[in-house]
Amino acid sequence: MSSQNPKLSRRTLFAGAGTVGVVAAATSLLPQVQDLAPQVLPKAKPERGGGYELSEHVKRYYKTTLV
Repeated sequence: MSSQNPKLSRRTLFAGAGTVGVVAAATSLLPQVQDLAPQVLPKAKPERGGGYELSEHVKRYYKTTLV
């Protein structure tokens, strides 16, 4: 078994440097990626306690319990 030692030639070095340069230029020209997820703001606490909210999920549950 002969192990091959890869030789770093001038051509390989310049090709790699050119590739890195192209990738860096393309990255700088791309628009900045923005977070597209909606920002969820926390709801204020109710002043008189409780906090029960009749949501669509709860309404669906109530419909399943009808006899």
